Amino acid sequence: MALMSDKNIARGSEQLIEIEEGISILSVKNDSDYEECITHQISADFIQFHFCVKGEIKFNFNEGRYALNIKEDSSLLLYNPERDLPLNLESSSNSWSVSILISIKKLHTLFSAEANYIDFLTEDNRDKKFYKEVMVSPAMAVILSQILNFNLHPSVRKIYLKGKVYELIGLYFNRPAEADIEQCPFLDDEDNVKKIKLAKSIILQRMTEPPTLQELADEVGLSLKKLKEGFKEIYGDTVFSFLFDYKMDYARKLLEKGQHNVNEVGLSIGYSTASHFIAAFKKKFGTTPKKYIQG
Repeated sequence: MALMSDKNIARGSEQLIEIEEGISILSVKNDSDYEECITHQISADFIQFHFCVKGEIKFNFNEGRYALNIKEDSSLLLYNPERDLPLNLESSSNSWSVSILISIKKLHTLFSAEANYIDFLTEDNRDKKFYKEVMVSPAMAVILSQILNFNLHPSVRKIYLKGKVYELIGLYFNRPAEADIEQCPFLDDEDNVKKIKLAKSIILQRMTEPPTLQELADEVGLSLKKLKEGFKEIYGDTVFSFLFDYKMDYARKLLEKGQHNVNEVGLSIGYSTASHFIAAFKKKFGTTPKKYIQG
């Protein structure tokens, strides 16, 4: 067991669920005006993935002698095979977070054929401490929101969450930009990488009226083929699928702030009619914007 206490608990804004042996989810939705502290004993056999979805969370280590802040849209991976890493998490007011606790044994079974692709699963690093902070991608943000906001019958809750955890872990480790650059000789050219990153900036800046793929390729100075292949290699997705995820996550955050109605949010990301925005939102999150706001 990851947690040296109850398998499944729900206290206030905190919910802990063991979805199968070796995998647990801890979700925290602190909508109060006060800071909340969550503590759990977690054994050294487990890797901890912590995602800050909204607001800010803080981790205390060594009985409070050391602290680490994780801001919105950031994540923290922790692993220490030499000693237990008790969870001492402070959730700021109006903060949401998701933690995935997975045993190293379970993770090895998921990546047995590709263990060398993941730094801390390699033979050289297997017995070493591992710590990593990475930004949450738009696709990951969508899944985290689904984990926090699902509304399903208890009989299917665990299988739904299991699927989401596997999907989230897959996306977490799908970081082609950090993989061996020799896999894609085109990206060995720093100028090409800059052009791909410029393309991403352009579509995000003009998300309400994005250029066509050909227009985008012409603007950054790449062939259409090179743009599509390079973008997929660096960001793990097609140009417009990446943009769709970004727009939906942007819309989700606007809805949560409660300062705009559904039509205004849809217009802000380029949907001229509310019905088209509602359909797109439901496709991504499995619920309508109105129901999402109502929680």
